[in-house]
Amino acid sequence: MKKFLLTLTIAAAFQNISAQEITLDKIYSGYYRGKGIAGITSMKNGENYLVIEQGGIAKYSYKTSQKEVNIVDGNFESYEFSDDESKILLQKESQPIYRHSFLGTFDVKDLKSGKTISLNNGKPVQEPRFSPDATKVAFIVDNNIFYQDLNSGKITQVTENGVKSKILNGLADWVYEEEFGHARLYEWTKNSNAIVFVESVEEDVPEIYIPIYGKTLYPSEMRYKYPKAGEKNSVVSAHIYLLDSGKKSKINLANFKNYYIPNVIQTAKPDEIVLITSERTQNASDILKVNTKTGEAKKLFTETDEKWIDTDNVTLEFLDDNSFLWGSERDGNRHLYWYDQEGKLKKQVTKGNWEVTDYYGYNPKSKEIYVQTTEKGSINKVVSKVNIENGKTQLISNTEGNNSANFSKNYNYFIETSSTAAKPYTFVLKDGNGKVVKELQNNDAQLQKLKTDNFVEKEFITIPNEAGDQMNAWIIKPKNFDKNKKYPLFMFQYSGPGSQQVANSWDNGNGIWFEMLAQKGYIIACVDGRGTGYKGAKFKKVTYMNLGKYEIEDQITAAKWFGNQSYIDKSRIGIFGWSFGGYMASLAMTKGADVFKTGIAVAPVTNWRYYDSVYTERFLRTPQENPDGYDKNSPTEYANLLKGKFLLIHGTADDNVHFQNSMEFSEALIQNKKQFEFMAYPDKNHGIYGGQTRPQLYQKMTDFILENL
Repeated sequence: MKKFLLTLTIAAAFQNISAQEITLDKIYSGYYRGKGIAGITSMKNGENYLVIEQGGIAKYSYKTSQKEVNIVDGNFESYEFSDDESKILLQKESQPIYRHSFLGTFDVKDLKSGKTISLNNGKPVQEPRFSPDATKVAFIVDNNIFYQDLNSGKITQVTENGVKSKILNGLADWVYEEEFGHARLYEWTKNSNAIVFVESVEEDVPEIYIPIYGKTLYPSEMRYKYPKAGEKNSVVSAHIYLLDSGKKSKINLANFKNYYIPNVIQTAKPDEIVLITSERTQNASDILKVNTKTGEAKKLFTETDEKWIDTDNVTLEFLDDNSFLWGSERDGNRHLYWYDQEGKLKKQVTKGNWEVTDYYGYNPKSKEIYVQTTEKGSINKVVSKVNIENGKTQLISNTEGNNSANFSKNYNYFIETSSTAAKPYTFVLKDGNGKVVKELQNNDAQLQKLKTDNFVEKEFITIPNEAGDQMNAWIIKPKNFDKNKKYPLFMFQYSGPGSQQVANSWDNGNGIWFEMLAQKGYIIACVDGRGTGYKGAKFKKVTYMNLGKYEIEDQITAAKWFGNQSYIDKSRIGIFGWSFGGYMASLAMTKGADVFKTGIAVAPVTNWRYYDSVYTERFLRTPQENPDGYDKNSPTEYANLLKGKFLLIHGTADDNVHFQNSMEFSEALIQNKKQFEFMAYPDKNHGIYGGQTRPQLYQKMTDFILENL
C-alpha cells in the first residue's frame, strides 16, 4: 500500500498538482504511522537497557547507546525479569479477554544455564509473576492460583474453589479490572514464603447477556458478571497461603473498611503485605499492613476525602527502609507524602499549584525521587528530581510538551520520550541531570509527510465558563485561514472525571483525522471543562453527585463563545465524542439543541443506571441514594429537545458501555418522533475495530459531517 500511495504522489507531481491532502486512505494505510521503542527496561547494573526488537530482546549500553547482543532470540510480545535477572519470563502469544486481562503462553529462560521451560506445560495462563527469589512463578488458570517450581518443574495448586462466574482467586472480576485498572489481585511476600490473594465471590452479581452473531445459524451468547450502579458486587476477602506448610488462612478485616480490596502490594520487608481497602462510597481508604506469619492486619492510616478518592490511581511506593511515599489530593492538588513504616507522616514531599502525575523511583544515594508533574502548566508534563529531605527540585526534561522517563537502575541515565502538539514522539538518552547524550529515535519523517500534506499546528487558548474558570482549549484552523470568513465549527471532547484532551502532546489517534477535516474547511476545537483533570481537585470534583450537569454547561458555554467569534458561523456548530464523550454529545444535541446543529455520539452512556457500580458510584453514589443525579443528567430525559442532525453509533458486543444504552436512547427519540441516524457494528466491542471496521466508521462519520455541518 505504501508503494501505491507513493506512485500516486509522484503521478500527482507530474500533473502539476502542488497541494497534497490528508486522506482516510493514507491514514489507514499506515502512511503517517510513527515509530517507537518497545519494552524499555533498565538492567540492575544501571549500565544497560533492553528493548524488544524484531528477532529478539536486545541489550544496549547507556554509555554508548549501541546494541551489544540479543539476550534472547525469537519474537515475543512482552517479557519480565526475575528480581536477580537470572531468569526471564517470555510472553509468546496472547488472547485478550477484557481491557487488561488476557490468556497467554509463556516460557521461562534461565539466562545462566540457557535452559528454557514452558510455563504450565505450554498451556495458557493468566497473570504470571516471578517469586522474588526467582525459583518459582505463580499464575492463574480457571480462576485458581498455581505456582511452578522452576528447578523441578513441579506445579502446585494453591486454591481449589475457583469456578467461572462464581469464585475468582487472585484475579479481578470485570468491574475491578475495568475501574481499578489491573487484573492481578495477588502478590508474593518479599521473602517468597507466602502469597497473599483476594478471593472474589461473584455468584450473586447480576449477569449481562450479549448476543454474538458471527456467521452461525443461531447467535451465540457472551455472559459475564457486571454489577450496575446500585446492584450487588462481588463479596471479597483476603487470604494468606504459606508455601512451606501449604496452609491457607483468611485475614480478618472486620474492623476495617472492606467492601472493596483494590490493591495487594509488596513491601520492602519480609513476611509483610499491604492491602488498600475501601467502603462502597470510595471516599475513604484504609491502608493496612498484614503480617503474613501471624495473619494480623494493622491500619497504617486512612485516606479520606469529602467527595471521592481516585481508587483507580493509587501511588504507594516503598523505600528500602520500608518507609513509603503516598499520593494524595488532600491539599487540593495531587502530591506525594512520606510516611514511616508504621504509618506516621514524616512530611509532604512535593507542594505547589500543580500535580504529580507519575512516580519513577528513588535514588538512596542522592536522596532524590523522580517524578512527572504539571509544574510547567496543566497542559504540559515534565520530569523532575526532588530531594526527599530538603525539597530541592531540578527539572531534567524539556520544559514544554508531554515528557516521560525510563530511568537506569542507578539513575545515571534515562530515556526521555517526548512530544508536543506540533512534534511527534522523540526518544532521547539523557544523563541523570537531563543533559542530552544521544537522540535514539525521532519521527521527523512522519512529520514531514504531514507537513507535505498541509498539516496545521494546534493553537492553545483559554475560554471562560460561567463559574469564572479559564478552561483549556485547542483549536485547528484551515491552512489558509481567513479571519474575514465564517467557518463551521466541529467540537471534540471526552469530558470524563480527571481526563484530559487539551494537552500539549502529539495525537496519533483522532488528531490526523481532525487535520483532514480542517482541510475540508472546518475549524476543529476541543475544550476541557469542569470535571477534567490536572487543574486541581476543586475543578475536577465540582461535578460530584451531578455527573454531566456542569460538564455539558461548559461545552454549551464554549460553543457559544466560539459562535461569538467573528470567524465562526454560529449556525453551523457540531460536536463529537466517544464513550463519556458520546454521553456528552448526546446531551449537547438535546439540552444544547439551540446551539449544536450536528452531533455524533459513539458508544455513549445514556443513563448512568446502566453503567458499572465502581465507576458510577464513585462520582454519584448509588441510584437509591441519589436518583436525581442519575435521571436529571440523562439524555433520554431530554429526547424531546432534539432538533439537529444526530448520528448514534454503537458496537453490539460492547462489554463496557452496553448496547442497551443506545437502544434506550433510540426508543426515547422514536417515541418523541425524532429523526436520527443509527449505525450498529455487529459483534464489535467498545473500541469498534477489526478488519475494515475503523476505515468504514471514519468514512461514515466524515460523510455525515460533510453532508450535515
